[in-house]
Amino acid sequence: MTRLSTYFLPTLREDPADAESVSHRLMIRAGLIRQLGAGLYTWLPAGYRVIKRVEAIVREEIDAIGGQEMLMPVLQPAEIWRTTGRYKIDELFKLEDRKQSDHVLAMTHEEALTYHVAREIRSYRELPKILYHLQVKERDEPRPRAGVLRTREFTMKDSYSLDRDDEGLDRSYELHRRAYARILDRSGLRWYEVEADVGMMGGIGAHEYMAPCAAGENEVALAPGYAANVEVATAGAQPVELPPPLDRPREVPTPGLTTVEEVSGALGVAPGAALKAMPVIVEGRGMVLAVVRGDHRLNQIKLRNALGADSRQARAEEIEDELGPPGFIGPVGASVPVVKDTAIQGSGYFAGANRPDAHLIGVEPGRDFSFEELDIRSVDAGDIAPSGDPIEIERAIEVGNIFKLGTRYSEPLGATYLDPEGSERPIVMGSYGIGPARIVAAAIEQGADDQGIVWPRALAPWTVHLVAIGKAGEETLATAERLYEELSESGVEALYDDREAGPGEKLTDAELLGCPLRVVVGRKALAEGEVEAQERRSGREHRLAVGDAARRTAEIVGELV
Repeated sequence: MTRLSTYFLPTLREDPADAESVSHRLMIRAGLIRQLGAGLYTWLPAGYRVIKRVEAIVREEIDAIGGQEMLMPVLQPAEIWRTTGRYKIDELFKLEDRKQSDHVLAMTHEEALTYHVAREIRSYRELPKILYHLQVKERDEPRPRAGVLRTREFTMKDSYSLDRDDEGLDRSYELHRRAYARILDRSGLRWYEVEADVGMMGGIGAHEYMAPCAAGENEVALAPGYAANVEVATAGAQPVELPPPLDRPREVPTPGLTTVEEVSGALGVAPGAALKAMPVIVEGRGMVLAVVRGDHRLNQIKLRNALGADSRQARAEEIEDELGPPGFIGPVGASVPVVKDTAIQGSGYFAGANRPDAHLIGVEPGRDFSFEELDIRSVDAGDIAPSGDPIEIERAIEVGNIFKLGTRYSEPLGATYLDPEGSERPIVMGSYGIGPARIVAAAIEQGADDQGIVWPRALAPWTVHLVAIGKAGEETLATAERLYEELSESGVEALYDDREAGPGEKLTDAELLGCPLRVVVGRKALAEGEVEAQERRSGREHRLAVGDAARRTAEIVGELV
């Protein structure tokens, strides 16, 4: 029984001042969440009902592919994280107990799962397996924002596949791909699967599941038959008009001009004719000069993957000591290795001269400087995808990710099995995460209108929002009471607004909360023997005979999506 007069649903008339996204604003206003601290949110009863809807869908689909649910500690010994090399991750919460033993608050559970597997699985006969859990995780997020989209504490479903070999991993991976498609379809989201970077998880391959919306923190490159996170996307660059080539570079004065736009403007050429040189310090290698076209952006993820090591931007004093004055750096005559992006083709470029107030024109890669050629730029809208179609860039929320870990964790943590010949082999693993809170936020972002949330039926906290217009003792309230009882008996989940409040407040809250069907018992319609119903998404209206209202409501609900 859910009566709004006794339910904890603190709605707000005005938008919160610090709300950064549609979902953040509406979740606060509709009484779904409240903030406790930076990146820390409490799910109030109505919001938690939505989370449980998502979790039920997730459990059903992972159980259907053979997943076995378990529960592992969030507080973990630091040693297993040191063993895998992930203890140094900045976003990992680290702490000491009273005995000065090091611990972490887990952001994911590969280490813990593999620790147990290493001690329990012995034979190939015990494989394959899919183990999963759905629980709170922690991340020392430096910049929490956008409500529940970037938080320091969150709930995740993480499943882990354990196989004998790469073929088994491929099968487990495909099972999860299909399960994730069903989860997101059932949740009512628009989504797509994209190629992704393995990041801190490591491994040999990854995909992400993206829900397009303006509040998304990810950029996705899309074309017919192609979808990839911009972090890893590859595309043919749009052509740029270059100045006529010279037989050798020529120095030109550029006093005080340090940006691509300033120099290209002074020279009367396109920004894409620049060789934009960015000194970076690569772990284990020292300074490297990364060079991209002047109209392109250096992609740090692709640079890391191409070089096989992390890097950071060189400081001004390091650049000055090694190459020359910042703002006038170029690859010609550079004393450090040069990595040139593959989009730089042809000759006639301009570049910094590595001395104050001067640039070079007529630069030709290969003739004037040697290089290692790698794909290190971010793609742009209009670039050409591998399919031959132009790329579009769309913002999206990442709601899930899947990784082929291979033996990334089983080898350092000793998770092995004996094959039929008695040889010891490492277990081949996969990891598969999906975020219920992100699915909720994405559903709000994609469906909301000017009045409030518009839930897909599968996620709505209640299917029906029943509103009684009138005062105690009036026929409208008595009719609404009977209808509420009949709906409950028929299995329709309804929120009954029986508060002593005005019609405007009740109807505004119903629009804000966004349940799929609103049923209003008011004086005018009741005088004609009817109640009014309106579908939240389409706005379609229905007039229901009072004596048949419960049955008709159930019918309408059954047709909603």
